Amino acid sequence: MSGPLTGIRVIDLTINMLGPLATQTLGDMGADVIKVEPPDGDPMRNLGPARNPGLAAYFLSVNRNKRSVVLDLKQPADKDALLRLVAGADVLVHSMRPRAAERLGIDYATLAPVNPRLVHVAASGYHKDGPWRDRPAYDDVIQGQSGLAAMNARANGEPRYVPMAMADKLCGLVTASMVAMALVHRASTGQGQAVHVPMFETMLAFNLADHLYHGVLDEPEKGLGYPRMFTPHRRPYATQDGYICLLAQNQAHWRNLLGALGQLELIDTPRFNTYAARATNIDALYAIVAEGMRSRSTAEWLALLEELDVPAAPMNSIEDLWSDPYLADTGFFRRMQHPSQGTMVTIAIPQSFSASPPGITRLPPRLGEHTEEILAELSGPMPGEG
Repeated sequence: MSGPLTGIRVIDLTINMLGPLATQTLGDMGADVIKVEPPDGDPMRNLGPARNPGLAAYFLSVNRNKRSVVLDLKQPADKDALLRLVAGADVLVHSMRPRAAERLGIDYATLAPVNPRLVHVAASGYHKDGPWRDRPAYDDVIQGQSGLAAMNARANGEPRYVPMAMADKLCGLVTASMVAMALVHRASTGQGQAVHVPMFETMLAFNLADHLYHGVLDEPEKGLGYPRMFTPHRRPYATQDGYICLLAQNQAHWRNLLGALGQLELIDTPRFNTYAARATNIDALYAIVAEGMRSRSTAEWLALLEELDVPAAPMNSIEDLWSDPYLADTGFFRRMQHPSQGTMVTIAIPQSFSASPPGITRLPPRLGEHTEEILAELSGPMPGEG
């Protein structure tokens, strides 16, 4: 194993998307991730296409670099095995509501005496100290409640969810980063702690990073939401034969783009000659760009905008990305041989470390594949015994 988290052991009690993505990220960075599953396994094992039961596409996407152990935490012997795992672990991650975690005895108050150095990380729907602490929450609920679905309506006329598990994935990555921060704290103090990631507040903070707007000055009556994001012309631009995506940001970009559109004189007009003026008149400006982009083919625009140093790229479908030559050059899609599934494709780890490179050392495990191996590693008395 290699990676910045080599030597860190993580107990993963998560299912679905948020938690497994978080713990896969830790595993990619070198942590020994032990996925503790109930006898019927993570329900995502059966979501999507599969060659064999229990290893469907959804599960395969977010559960590499893990070992699977089956424990029924309602059984005393299996609960004891979990406590022994916790005693030797660095991190425990779960995605249960607080009351459910307390009922199972995997809350921080119960586990801290077993291992005072434990970084205990819980991700659930709402703030642990709020009145909704035990409400159920899933991705669609949080997308809507955090304002994301309504933002789509403001831009496009009807409320819609982003067509992916946006809240789950964002909160999963945040959870992984919180683990790393807590480990840094422990490295300097020797102290474990409880970390909580509430989906609603985390997603809301993400959404409002650019949309709090007049609210930052405590003047919400003047408008919340960054206007540029809601203009109907903020979308891929139609060309003669397809679509192109571009964003002119600074003065040089706009001067070069408007020149290419044959509208260079606009850069010196009061409506468009400063950043603030363009922001105020963004609807009109983007409409001019949208009309002008129809004058050339996508390839012609891409070549010209590259020459002018204006950020631009073709609009890709998911299918386009599968055979994209750039991604082929960087090895983004990796074909690997799973011991029971045959050839499978996994996504390369995008981030790089010069001194501690991450890697893919384990493909997603079969349910309980490592139960005997992991239980054999447990020996000796529990802390406080013997």
